[in-house]
Amino acid sequence: MEEGKEPVTTTVVSRSSQSRGLPQRLIQLLALFLVFCFAISLFSIYMIRKTGVVTTVTSAIPILQPCVVEQPKDDLDRWIMPPSNLIHTMSDEELFWRASFVPQLKKYPFARVPKIAFMFLTKGPLPLAPLWERFFNGHKLLYSIYVHSLPSYEARFPFTSVFYGRQIPSQVAEWGRMSMCDAERRLLANALLDISNEYFVLVSESCIPVYNFTVTYRYITRSKYSFMGAFDDPGPFGRGRYNPNMLPEVNISQWRKGSQWFEVNRKLASIIISDVTFYPKFQEFCRPACYVDEHYFPTLLTIRASNLIANRSLTWVDWSRGGAHPATFGANDVTEEFMKKLHEGRECFYNDKPSSVCDLFARKFAPSTLPRLQLLAPKFLGY
Repeated sequence: MEEGKEPVTTTVVSRSSQSRGLPQRLIQLLALFLVFCFAISLFSIYMIRKTGVVTTVTSAIPILQPCVVEQPKDDLDRWIMPPSNLIHTMSDEELFWRASFVPQLKKYPFARVPKIAFMFLTKGPLPLAPLWERFFNGHKLLYSIYVHSLPSYEARFPFTSVFYGRQIPSQVAEWGRMSMCDAERRLLANALLDISNEYFVLVSESCIPVYNFTVTYRYITRSKYSFMGAFDDPGPFGRGRYNPNMLPEVNISQWRKGSQWFEVNRKLASIIISDVTFYPKFQEFCRPACYVDEHYFPTLLTIRASNLIANRSLTWVDWSRGGAHPATFGANDVTEEFMKKLHEGRECFYNDKPSSVCDLFARKFAPSTLPRLQLLAPKFLGY
């Protein structure tokens, strides 16, 4: 019996030694495989840094990534954020095309605070800028600024100024010529690129605000109408400037005259910059003596959207001295009594009801008036 058990014992020992040897070989193979993979990884990293070429090993990595990549939550930002830099290389044709994009849905899918775009049409410097700085102070989220000056003018506003970096690509604009309308359309188009701009006010370097920003913002944003002067003048400076070649697009009964200083909402601004019907007619047949900037916008909007304009301007000027230009005011003209007159003695309609607040801006004020305006600002602007 003892002899019969020996073979069994030997067999068990042999199998036991084999079972111990097998894991050791696996561990050795696994270690060699890890070393090999590590070496390939180091080689791949070296090759990427050295040549910029992705190896077959690294190219397989995307397979391990999820099939659906989550989109960033702020994907609308590229549509709703205004351009960070107003300087661009678009031609007018490209600019007007880009600015003509209009949302078809009236309800915005994000929180939108309507802004007023203040568009300064100027030859060069803004001598009354310190007064406007006081006007804008504290209302950063409610306005935008755009400046169209002569191309040769280089603005030097400090970094802290609201006018810093607000110049748009410009071209020469001549008084009474179509190039003046081009400049105004260029301002509108650039301002339309900011989807938060809902109202657009055209002012010059000689304009001043008559009321503080809060009153101005409330007056404009609560109005049912845009403010564009457009009246039928039967005399030589009205219908006398009409050219029969404007037919059939414009007949003499539709011919209108008005101030070039306007305030329009986004809908009317889009009509102006996308116009390809009336613009060629005015460009070809409104001669220099026509003073096209006084007729193009009033006539266009009378034909296209007469029910949306209040038929008056928000900018006060004094024509009592006669001549082709309104009166220019100097330092001696700016008195407390003078500023009170800008607030009083006027009657107009606001939202179809009588109102004594008719003008929000006034012109033409010489650079010499700035010290007096600054001194009187606390009384008529409130600060």
